[in-house]
Amino acid sequence: MFNLTYEFKLKPTVAQVTIFEDWVEPCRRVYNWSLAERKDWFKSRSCQINACSIRAEYIIPASIPRPTYASQCKGLTQARATIPALKAVQVHVLQQTLKRLEGAFVNMWEQKHGFPRFKKLGKMRSFVFPQMGVEPIKNSAVKLPKIGWVQFRQSREIPSDAILKQVRVVNRVSGWYAMLALQWDVSIPDIIPHGNPVGLDVGLTNFIATSDGLLIKRPKFFIDAERKLKLLQQSVSRKRIGSNNWKKAQKKVALLHEYVANCRKDWHRKLSHKICNDAGMVFVENLNLVGLSRGILGKHCLDAGFGQFFNILEQTCFKRGVYFQKVDARKTSQICPNCGTETGKKDLSERTHSCSSCGYITDRDVASAQVVLTRGLAAVGHTVKMLAEGKFIGIPVKQESPGF
Repeated sequence: MFNLTYEFKLKPTVAQVTIFEDWVEPCRRVYNWSLAERKDWFKSRSCQINACSIRAEYIIPASIPRPTYASQCKGLTQARATIPALKAVQVHVLQQTLKRLEGAFVNMWEQKHGFPRFKKLGKMRSFVFPQMGVEPIKNSAVKLPKIGWVQFRQSREIPSDAILKQVRVVNRVSGWYAMLALQWDVSIPDIIPHGNPVGLDVGLTNFIATSDGLLIKRPKFFIDAERKLKLLQQSVSRKRIGSNNWKKAQKKVALLHEYVANCRKDWHRKLSHKICNDAGMVFVENLNLVGLSRGILGKHCLDAGFGQFFNILEQTCFKRGVYFQKVDARKTSQICPNCGTETGKKDLSERTHSCSSCGYITDRDVASAQVVLTRGLAAVGHTVKMLAEGKFIGIPVKQESPGF
């Protein structure tokens, strides 16, 4: 089995848009109500054994079990019988909202995420249909339960023998989107190492440097849009909160953020295909992206989008049959790729690698990419002979990338 996720922009009618908007708010209320029930239960168990603060915690009897997904689904059934707004929404959609809350608690326990938070008005922007009928996709339209056929802009072919498992309807500032989760019964062999190997080093001066000597400058998507964003946010601050003009100004800010994100993702996709054109193996650093985002250059690291680029590059390599692997990122800039001697730490202003042992000189980022390549080849079992085989002879010190 192979899982696919396709995202298409919906073209709903005015009545369907009204239904979407009317369904999002009950999902948010169910989420908040269920979270409040769980939070009250946890607070009632956090007080002392012989005393309880009436001001801070509710008094819940010890015989009451911890609220779970199953118990809250039963409570949802009882609530739907008395609340018309909940009855108008399909029951599976509301149950998926409870499952979303359950997943948030599981992530808190297992992955050390924070405690789930309440959703403010307008923060719940999606809902899920977990069960679809027979032939739910036909003529660029998807049949949603209790809503009917909704047209979408089909930008790519959908496998005819794939099974549609669920549909997530997402509200963005540019419109409504449908994320189709498909299950495809095909056997895809694992990609084995082959062809020309390429090592990549990412940075803020040069977004990537390849082991072949190619340097690609980092485009500053968010930095270039900051001035316009500042003006739009000043316009928002002058409006009365909650007014129609305030909502219009907020929409302009959201449109700019979405435009910046789309530009960054489009550039990452084009760059990933450019890398895979002449490569059979791609090796990248296994970076601590969370730590980078919290450092002094966190804004620039987030603007570069290293994590998104690695995910897109891995997907592109998978589609094009290129082997992809992450290697250890420690001391890649402190080791000579020619002789393996540790040269020590370098200042950020020092952009040239010069080895005192063997005299190898090249760009600092290119040297790091060559070290990444060496570790990647060693990981896949290749014997690496650097300068003795003339592998890195003739590499230019600096090569600017052509526009694409």
